[in-house]
Amino acid sequence: MLGAGPTGALAALALAQAGWRVQLCDPLSAAALAERSRAYALTHSSRELLEQLDLWRPLAPHLAPFRSLELCDRATGDQVSFRGADLPPDAAAAGDPAVGWILQHAPLMQVLLAAVAQRPAIEACLGREPQREAGMDLVVAADGHRSPSRRAAGIHQWSRPYRQGCLTVQVGLRGSAPDQAWELFRPEGPFAVLPLGGEAFQLVWSAPIERLRRLEQLEPVAFLEALSAALPERLQPEVLLDQPRAFPVALEVAWPLRRGRLVVVGEAAHRSHPVGGQGLNLCWRDVQELGRLAALVSAGRLGVRRLPGRYARRRWLDILLVLLATDALVRIFSNRAPLLLPLRRLALAALARWRWLRRLSLGAMTLGPCRLPLG
Repeated sequence: MLGAGPTGALAALALAQAGWRVQLCDPLSAAALAERSRAYALTHSSRELLEQLDLWRPLAPHLAPFRSLELCDRATGDQVSFRGADLPPDAAAAGDPAVGWILQHAPLMQVLLAAVAQRPAIEACLGREPQREAGMDLVVAADGHRSPSRRAAGIHQWSRPYRQGCLTVQVGLRGSAPDQAWELFRPEGPFAVLPLGGEAFQLVWSAPIERLRRLEQLEPVAFLEALSAALPERLQPEVLLDQPRAFPVALEVAWPLRRGRLVVVGEAAHRSHPVGGQGLNLCWRDVQELGRLAALVSAGRLGVRRLPGRYARRRWLDILLVLLATDALVRIFSNRAPLLLPLRRLALAALARWRWLRRLSLGAMTLGPCRLPLG
């Protein structure tokens, strides 16, 4: 296992649970792996995987649930609310009315690495290069979107940069319930407001990267003024809780998803726009499929040499649908195109009126497009 971030560490745990012996390698130490100011939106597909790996309960104290998601088109003024009642049956059966959960990076990595340390089947080689690869049945590359393992294997990556970038920052904010999340569609790009508990929120601000670089350099008071102008009037930022960080965004996908005994998972395989909070959940569905196939190998129902090809075939549809859907959302809603505005109004009006359509949309977001609730 190459890469011990959120996806790599989770994949190591999934393989160990399937009965495999795993060497988990990363050039960063455990302390460095946890040092990141970032928060993730978890959906019900990720909850299912964490429950399967007995990780949901240890993570529960660190989760900030959101029980409503407000979808707002700032160009037209239309708004739709998604709530627990709109969850599809597979998600609602869990008994938790949360639409999703926000989890910060540091506690996530602490729980994952603690679980890794408790698994005798996992040999953790953190802070140094891999000790060996010869003789291994499978090599899993989870070493990020710049993946040296993918490049060394000669796997091609298609990349299309967005004109937008993203800026992430945590702030104290008034005007929103502590269990309420917001996805604001603005002409310059989507803007997510994600609850961290109390009055703390993680913001993911999409805009032209040059503008974000300038915002990143502002003094706190000036930054808060610019932020207040970008948010709806009811949402009032009061204090910065960390340093704003801007980064470019691209649509990326590797082809193929395997080469020989190497498979690529997570951001080594794909990267989408942050709109809708789909990134980590898509990565963890890679892990879920890898774990299923590894269990079949352990049970003698699948040859180990067939696992990479089976994994690649099974993951393509989910990956492509999520990449296409997030790209379409950005392109349709990040503008004031006169021809698109009536269509956007119609789409949000239909969502607001028909619960079955909200359930269909929320099902695609929270369980993945390959598990659409059509019944």
